[in-house]
Amino acid sequence: MSLPPEKVSELKQIIHQQLVKMDVHGRIREVLAETIRGELAPEHQQLSTEDLIKALRQRGIIDDVMKELKFVTDVNEKERTSAPKPSTHFVAREPPVLKRTNIDPTRRYLYLQVLGGKAFLEHLQEPEPLPGQICSTFTLCLHFRNQRFRSKPVPCACEPDFRDGFLLEVHKDSLGDGSKMVDATTMLSICDPVHMVLIKTDTFGETTLVASYFLEWRSVLAAENGITNIAVELLGVGTESKVSVGVLNIRLEMYPQLNKTLSPEITNTQFALERQKTAEKERLFLVYAKQWWREYLQIRPTHNVRLVKIFAQDENGVNRPVCSYIRPLRAGRLLDTPRQAARFVSVLGYERAPVIGGGGGKQEQWCTLLAFLCRNQGDCEDHANLLCSLLLGFGLEAFVCVGTKAKGVPHTWVMTCGTDGTITFWESLTGHRYIHRPINPDDPPLVEQPKPLYPYRTIGCIFNHQKFFGNCQPSDAVEVCVFDLHDESKWKPMSGEAIKSVCSPGTTSSVPPFPPLCASTIDAAVTSNEIELQLRILVSEHRKDLGLSTVWDDHLSYLLSPALAAYELERTTSISAGNEEFQDAVRRAVPDGHTFKGFPIHFVYRNARRAFATCLRSPFCEEIICCRGDQVRLAVRVRVFAYPESACAVWIMFACKYRSVL
Repeated sequence: MSLPPEKVSELKQIIHQQLVKMDVHGRIREVLAETIRGELAPEHQQLSTEDLIKALRQRGIIDDVMKELKFVTDVNEKERTSAPKPSTHFVAREPPVLKRTNIDPTRRYLYLQVLGGKAFLEHLQEPEPLPGQICSTFTLCLHFRNQRFRSKPVPCACEPDFRDGFLLEVHKDSLGDGSKMVDATTMLSICDPVHMVLIKTDTFGETTLVASYFLEWRSVLAAENGITNIAVELLGVGTESKVSVGVLNIRLEMYPQLNKTLSPEITNTQFALERQKTAEKERLFLVYAKQWWREYLQIRPTHNVRLVKIFAQDENGVNRPVCSYIRPLRAGRLLDTPRQAARFVSVLGYERAPVIGGGGGKQEQWCTLLAFLCRNQGDCEDHANLLCSLLLGFGLEAFVCVGTKAKGVPHTWVMTCGTDGTITFWESLTGHRYIHRPINPDDPPLVEQPKPLYPYRTIGCIFNHQKFFGNCQPSDAVEVCVFDLHDESKWKPMSGEAIKSVCSPGTTSSVPPFPPLCASTIDAAVTSNEIELQLRILVSEHRKDLGLSTVWDDHLSYLLSPALAAYELERTTSISAGNEEFQDAVRRAVPDGHTFKGFPIHFVYRNARRAFATCLRSPFCEEIICCRGDQVRLAVRVRVFAYPESACAVWIMFACKYRSVL
């Protein structure tokens, strides 16, 4: 079996690293010295290679190396004995085996290769990263017809070295056509683009959305030999959506090769017809929306200050109807309940869209779902759109609400309508739920009114993927709003047909397809251990600077685990459980005359140093970390809870026990 030269050099490097790790060279020198001293007869002046190999084999060094490299595996032995699981979490040292993709010869595939980038001028001055040096990286994320891919991270540079290939399956969704190999004419009718999102990750793990691009792949249907090369110019996002950030060289190829390619005239005509059809639909919807808005303003002149949002700009600065940002999204096996979905959305990072310059204005940028998920960060609108889509997927009647919270700050949240008329508000940034009980302003003063617990002040409109309602009640204050959506004197509806014409999936519109959720790639136990170890080092160093010694109590650290699990359960289900057992265990672990102090804190990132700096800003936590006294014992426990899209909730608890000296 011959290997390509790059694979050979990669294999040599892996073997060299393993030999260095095991200090094989040092052991060979020892064996060599012993062999020369004791085992060779005096008349032997030279030591042959065979003698040395024999000596190494006798001492079992060669067997050790082969075991470590995992070249030989006794399959029968593996089948006969199933190794018992160790008591603590163990990660196998052998690297994951790359599985060969099973290519179905009866299906058609589009092979998309990214062959490097150029003109990323923002990184023109960046020096070449040294081997092993942590540097900023680019990652390319792709979505095509329910398939998602992610490139290997490459160092940020003026000409980033992207060298990745993605095999995209092209199939027809209609019933009965799933097993047929699609021909060129059928593929021409598949108008879904390949959505490409470029993410930059800095040295601290912070992600930035660099570009979002919709690739029209069907030009390959008219290419000779079914192969075409394209230079894709990526434009920036938000306020920089007209500025070029770089160029990607892309090669498209059809597998198996097409029997008959289409002529460029046919493909260009199809694209022109689609654009024309989409533009006409969008024009008609715009005409309808303007008429609806005029009617809405005629109801009451004060309506012009209400937050009624019909269109919103995406990351590329394109105006889309707000209903197009919502679609029922099923999470498969990744999320089990609506409340777990709310918890997942709340642990995705929150960040307002960046604004260039002052003025305190809010830059509007509603991200497409792929851009939001790949970046794992977004504004409140992105969180609300995702939560609404997930709740619709769980079969609830959900809407996104657009309004304000305290001090008139614009905000979006989610609302569900129960079959019994119960209205529940869901805060997508925290996962909290609130039952809405409207205040009746006509009641006499002595009638006790419900006190709203939610932070929302006004509401202008609500919408989902099929419906849009403008609030036309006398007051837009949330506390007096009645959510009887069938009463047109309270809520002015938009035509469902008009919304469907521009927002329904599968239409030849500019609405991007929704990607599926991906399972987490984070090993929660390993990540928990890593963060905990880093925090121990940081605490010890901090106390050392204060002239204090540090003694860790491993047993007490372990006892903190149930509390962290209970906190996460409470955040997910609103049910508190297991607190009695935790308190009892701590009482047993803390002797009479000693004091116990504990401080739990929650993060949605995995940067231990950043978390430690935040903890020190809390006087309670600082008191524990800098504890002085007699027989001071410190404890820290970290528990990482992994969610889809590699989002995670990180719970940390610092504790100490010491003898009280009065």
